[in-house]
Amino acid sequence: MALTREEREQFLAEPHIAALAVDAEEGRAPLSVPIWYQVEPDGTVWIMTGLDSRKHQLISKAGRFSLMVDRLEPTIRYVSVEGPVLDTTPATIEKLRDLSARYLPAEKVDGYVDSAWKNHGEQVIIRMRPERWVSSDLGNV
Repeated sequence: MALTREEREQFLAEPHIAALAVDAEEGRAPLSVPIWYQVEPDGTVWIMTGLDSRKHQLISKAGRFSLMVDRLEPTIRYVSVEGPVLDTTPATIEKLRDLSARYLPAEKVDGYVDSAWKNHGEQVIIRMRPERWVSSDLGNV
């Protein structure tokens, strides 16, 4: 059964790991990798990745990407979203802290942020405007 808009928004507000997919080079399958994500109040989805990463290069070339978020417990539920890139901006330590706080226990955020900011290289934020949604809760089947 498809999720309502409210159910979808509530599900995406939970700290799930997304699978990012983007078209790859000719002769290769799409790149599909796990990634942290955030959803803004207006529904815009954003991710953070390395400026020199393959993800960023492929997303820049394709101009769009998709995320698929799922869970197995208490029911099998998923949301997939796809859309064009709105913009790419330099990451800030504040955005890294916000994203990290979504996924890590509070006592680990500062240590992770300090390490990531120093060691992961230059990062960018890529914002996507959702165009297509696919969602389901298979618990009622």
